[in-house]
Amino acid sequence: MIHTLDLNFMGIVGTIAVYMLPHKDGVILIECGPGSTIPGLKSALQAHGYNEKDVTDVFLTHIHLDHAGAAGWMARQGARIHVHPAGAPHLIQPEKLLASAARIYGSMMETLWGEFLPVPADRLVVLQDREQVEIDGICLQAIDTPGHANHHFAYIGEDTCFCGDIGGVRLQGSRHLRLPMPPPEFNLESWRASVGKLKTEYKKERFSRIAPTHFGIHTDPEWHIPALKRILDEIETWIEKIMPSDPSLDVLNDYFLDWVRKKAQADGMDSTSTNGYEAANPSWMSAAGIQRYWRKNRA
Repeated sequence: MIHTLDLNFMGIVGTIAVYMLPHKDGVILIECGPGSTIPGLKSALQAHGYNEKDVTDVFLTHIHLDHAGAAGWMARQGARIHVHPAGAPHLIQPEKLLASAARIYGSMMETLWGEFLPVPADRLVVLQDREQVEIDGICLQAIDTPGHANHHFAYIGEDTCFCGDIGGVRLQGSRHLRLPMPPPEFNLESWRASVGKLKTEYKKERFSRIAPTHFGIHTDPEWHIPALKRILDEIETWIEKIMPSDPSLDVLNDYFLDWVRKKAQADGMDSTSTNGYEAANPSWMSAAGIQRYWRKNRA
């Protein structure tokens, strides 16, 4: 059985999930969230009769702070940390990762993400593309899925695709989908190829549920995966319309925020739901990612 643990990030329900898979010796977690939500993670585990010492393994989809910020702390509780090979060095020595994040979040770093402890090398399990890990009958396969970040895995197991951020942001109860496109590694072409991989695995009947970290388990991958392709196409069209004029980041953010709000309204989102999407996926962060992608790959 899979349990969705809500970390209540910044006091907002339903924005960052950790997925818990119990087994006879403890629990597996998909993601661990940021350091700032460790109290919420502990409470969520306790609600199911577990504590942090019961976590045997954490599978990270990627190393961004909202997904992996508590990994060092979890390792110190005894968990093995499973990660993409491109992300592993930055968990052991996180200075470069933290400096990159600080350029994006500035003075909000501590408030948003809390403490990021290094992961001891002997607690890391570096996975390869298509590698399968079995823990007490639970089998998870890592699928290399760049586009949001070069160090991104989706995991397939238990009839579910744990798709991290490559599956976009889709809050529970909605059919509104957004793509988180942060600098420095957002890449449309890579993302499109990764969605193709998910489509192939779904056609092989590898899973019937899809679980983005933002947020929750959805039982309609037949809608979700084609919707990812549609939004990629729409974003590419928008980028090609807006970016040739090389707007400043402030202007670009205004343009992009207006565009995503109109799309949310068209999908029936009210202001409360829209605020939840902004908490999970700030539009200004995606605007910065779009600008970097354009200047690096298209300008």
